[in-house]
Amino acid sequence: MSVAPDILIEVERVRKEADKLWSIAEVESALDDMAQELTAKVEDSHPLLLTVMNGAVITMGYLLNRLDFPLQIDYVHATRYGRDLVGGELEWIAKPRISLKGRCVVLVDDIHDEGGTIAALKEWAESEGAIEVITLTLATKLHERKVAPPSDFNALNLPDRYVFGFGMDYKGYLRNMPGIFALSDR
Repeated sequence: MSVAPDILIEVERVRKEADKLWSIAEVESALDDMAQELTAKVEDSHPLLLTVMNGAVITMGYLLNRLDFPLQIDYVHATRYGRDLVGGELEWIAKPRISLKGRCVVLVDDIHDEGGTIAALKEWAESEGAIEVITLTLATKLHERKVAPPSDFNALNLPDRYVFGFGMDYKGYLRNMPGIFALSDR
């Protein structure tokens, strides 16, 4: 299947006009700090870190080499759907192969916008028998539309704008941008 030229033109325009919110160096520094905090909390619990696909794959990659203790990794791939902006069911694409029963589970996600997805995943992990579920996000949007409590660990705060880069996408593209960017206000 080929890609429509219009989307490629749009994506390139968005990339060129984007406002850089956090450079790659700033993101890495924030991940350093968060990794130290996470280590203090879970290093003796042999945690299972679950990447929330696709957005958190880059965050997980950068985070792992900062964690110097025994752990396991797996992933979840789920999406929320429904007519309402709040609530809705999780539509599962892939569940982890490693059992959560009796484990300390760390859910690693890219962004805490309204928080519905991470809250639903936390509830699911608890129902699977996890003894502790910790939520960790690369970034949190600062606004008043939250439907769930904040993440237990968060590296960066973002304005209430459409953001992409470092795993977050714009229409399926630009996850690979080095840093975190927002659509231009221009």
